[in-house]
Order: sequence, then structure tokens, then C-alpha cells
Amino acid sequence: MPLPPQLDPAQRQAALEKAAAARRQRAELKEKLKAGSISLGELLAQGDTDDAVAKLKVVTVLESLPGVGKVKARRTMEELEISENRRVRGLGTHQRRALLEHFER
Repeated sequence: MPLPPQLDPAQRQAALEKAAAARRQRAELKEKLKAGSISLGELLAQGDTDDAVAKLKVVTVLESLPGVGKVKARRTMEELEISENRRVRGLGTHQRRALLEHFER
């Protein structure tokens, strides 16, 4: 397995700042989802254009929904035959539709 590229201190700092910004953005989106100011459909649509959203795990998105905990999120994903390690970018059209039908009733 090849080693990661060696970065000079400026490149390393830039990469750390970029990662921190992406984590902050994902945390803000999950908070908005929990507060109800953004819907699941809007978040999934945003995943098509925003790389930070696309890298969110679907299970953490579902856990951020009001009234959905760890058990219900995992059980729902199992019912809909979505892998537990699936990310928003990796959802197919049928999986997206099934999630939206299940949670936006």
C-alpha cells in the first residue's frame, strides 16, 4: 500500500482547515435537519452538488431527523435494504425515493 504524499507545513495546514470547514458544514446541516429548517429531500438534493454533503453517512443523516434514533435509523435502512455504511453520494434513485416515502409522510 503506497504511503500518502508528503506535504509541506503550508499544504498540511490548508488541508486541515479544509477538513475542519467540511466537518462544520456537515454538523450545521445535521442541526438544521434536527430543527426542521431543512427537509430530508432538500438535504439529499444538496448532496448532488455539495461534496461535503455527499460524504455524509446516510445512517447519521437519519439519526439527525426528529424522532429517529440509532435503532430506528438502522432498522429502517435494513427494511429498505440500504447498507449501513452507505453515503449520500452512493444512494440510488430507488433508495432515495424509498427514504423520502418513508420519512416524509
